[in-house]
Amino acid sequence: MADGGGGDEPEELSDKQKAEIAKWFLANAPAGEIQYVAKDVRSILGDDKIYEMAAAEAFPLHNKAHLLALEMPNRSGDVLIATYGELDKNNYFDPRTAQVATVDHVKQVCTTVRPANDDELPSPYIEDFRSTLDAELSKYVGETYPKGVCAVYCISGKDAEGPGADFEFVVVISAVKHSPQNFCNGIWQSIWNIEFKDNMQFVEIKGKIQVGAHYFEEGNVQLDAKLECKDSTIFQSPEDSAVSITNIVRHHETEYLASLEASYVNLPDTTFKDLRRKLPVTRTLFPWQNTMQFSLTRDITKEMGIGK
Repeated sequence: MADGGGGDEPEELSDKQKAEIAKWFLANAPAGEIQYVAKDVRSILGDDKIYEMAAAEAFPLHNKAHLLALEMPNRSGDVLIATYGELDKNNYFDPRTAQVATVDHVKQVCTTVRPANDDELPSPYIEDFRSTLDAELSKYVGETYPKGVCAVYCISGKDAEGPGADFEFVVVISAVKHSPQNFCNGIWQSIWNIEFKDNMQFVEIKGKIQVGAHYFEEGNVQLDAKLECKDSTIFQSPEDSAVSITNIVRHHETEYLASLEASYVNLPDTTFKDLRRKLPVTRTLFPWQNTMQFSLTRDITKEMGIGK
């Protein structure tokens, strides 16, 4: 190639490189906006094969990261697209209904359901604790989050037949607020590891809360707030344990929400002021009432004939 003085032209990206870039944009789309991003990415690529390659990898990542809730076709409830219930890439276990849902990640729909197999279900002893906690948490989520969904998964010790064994649950709470017509979307996620230690008659609770929001009217402002917390309670009956754990979750989530609200009330007087200098580097205020003391002002005035 002849050098016209402007240097070599950049090399064309390979299909694999284009797919990786498209995958990044899709996987990192804000909550509730991946279909809009997908439409633009597909248009920019101009190649359905590359787009489908990227979408096949990106959508499952995005759906799991955002704990997407999909309605099951038999109207028995919603299944959460969460790692804790993932049996394989397209099949997810719903512990509340004891069903396995097959999902289409790209279309974001649940296509079929089947009853869970015996080896996919916890023992009756564990299920008693799990279902009682699920019922108590469902009441809390229904009262607190208008579009909230929750699930309780057993991730350890699901085959325990009675007292004397340790086991662990994961509570997943997901709530969304999508309002694209008002240029804003938001999501609340919390994941709680509940570890039942039978020998110590102790329940250890670890929580991770994440709040995301995107406001995009004539701009692009995003919120990504996170909190980790710990707590504990005593090992009790299924009913008493459920009430105690739910109260702990309620306490921490309510406290965190209140702290977020308080920080935004004080935002203009704290964070925004810290984004700019109170004084210039000279440590003196700019004398707007007498700018003629600066040589640049005098030169401009003289050059333009101002004041003559």
